[in-house]
Amino acid sequence: MTTATKGKTRVERDSMGEMQVPAEAYYGASTMRAVLNFPISDLRFPKEFNRALAQIKQAAAQVNMELGLLDKKIGEAIVQAAQEVIDGKLDDQFVLDVFQTGSGTSTNMNANEVIAIRAIELLGGQRGARGMVLPNDHVNLCQSSNDVIPTAIHVAASKLVQEELIPALRELQNALYAKSNQFMPIIKTGRTHLQDATPIRLGQEFLGYAGQLGRAIKRLRAAQEELTEVALGGTAVGTGVNAHPEFAKRVCAQLRQTVGVQVWETTNHYQAQSTLDNVVSASGALRTIAVSLMKVANDIRWLGSGPRAGIGEIALPEVQPGSSIMPGKVNPVIPESVCQVCAHVLGNVEAIAIAGQSGNFEINVMMPVAAYNLLQAIKLLASVSRNFTRQCVAGITATARGPEMVEKGLMLATGLVPKTGYDAAAKIAQEAQRTGKTIREVARERTKLSEEELAKVLDPAAMTAPGLTGAPGGG
Repeated sequence: MTTATKGKTRVERDSMGEMQVPAEAYYGASTMRAVLNFPISDLRFPKEFNRALAQIKQAAAQVNMELGLLDKKIGEAIVQAAQEVIDGKLDDQFVLDVFQTGSGTSTNMNANEVIAIRAIELLGGQRGARGMVLPNDHVNLCQSSNDVIPTAIHVAASKLVQEELIPALRELQNALYAKSNQFMPIIKTGRTHLQDATPIRLGQEFLGYAGQLGRAIKRLRAAQEELTEVALGGTAVGTGVNAHPEFAKRVCAQLRQTVGVQVWETTNHYQAQSTLDNVVSASGALRTIAVSLMKVANDIRWLGSGPRAGIGEIALPEVQPGSSIMPGKVNPVIPESVCQVCAHVLGNVEAIAIAGQSGNFEINVMMPVAAYNLLQAIKLLASVSRNFTRQCVAGITATARGPEMVEKGLMLATGLVPKTGYDAAAKIAQEAQRTGKTIREVARERTKLSEEELAKVLDPAAMTAPGLTGAPGGG
């Protein structure tokens, strides 16, 4: 807004009458009503959602011109104006609170008005010159908020998963695989129930983490499959009233080409518009990923605990001082940030589940909050995964602590079981714990096993790959 127009307004009109709108605004009366109606928070739809809305409007204009429903001159202006939204040039014109009408109608109209008013300018008119390009009759042609908003959720989420979350998880997976290979020669004590267990390779632990990430990506592919089905074409209640029968099919084809995500018109508009089932299902993958990442981050945090009084089997990169009072203290702040994001994402997913329950007859009335939480969860998981990879995982090193403790491990007694039986091996472990001796030392005293036999059954490397003496575990 320029100094000359700051504080000035112009008159805009909608079906309810006149509204004063900031003179420099590209939005109109319907948007202004929503600005006044919902002064609730500072939360706004992310730019990815607004971009998806504009991509739908752009494709709709192109298809409506092809179908002979929209004047070519007006249609081309809408296409150009929508492209400016897609390019982020009009981001500041999307001004509405997330907490608004449950169908997202206010935000759909925000997009319709911004695109229409900018198209008027492109045609040589002035802002406020209603009639040249109409938000409802031209930009929203063959559409309803009820089918456009859920479609925009699917398009935006699928795009973010494809371009941000999957690459971020793949980067983390590759870093964990690299550490797995690097750490495979290192034999340490395994832990179950936070207690000592049989030996494991540090590389095998990291192989498990990498496997979690690989499966996370597979789950995201399934989530994307859920998002391919879109409600577009159902208009108000799923019947497709006021929409050309070819409209949705053609717009979806256009979106596949221009946006690069797979979207197809649903075969059942009544379920697609009255529910958020696809979004709820897709968000389930995000829940699992958050739980998975929290496990990995917590394990790495614990393995690096110490440096002297903790487990201390790995050393994490030291990225910042850890205390305002204890000199030299360095904390595992990057894994801690991962755990906090995961906790937040679990909250996002719960909000989506609650929103999904609010499908009343032919429409869900919590689409905006579902959209916000879904897109935020995807972006947070992508961002924290990249940061975890670059600031922590890539710089992890192994210490000597793990291998040093293997010979002292009581669960080496497990290797004795085939020779002595479970009960006898348990007594050896109990005596070793009581006396401070090693399993090997007690077994020498309490069994008739030769040194050669003891060396074989108490070989920690063999225990990490039964049947493959000294070989690391497989994938």
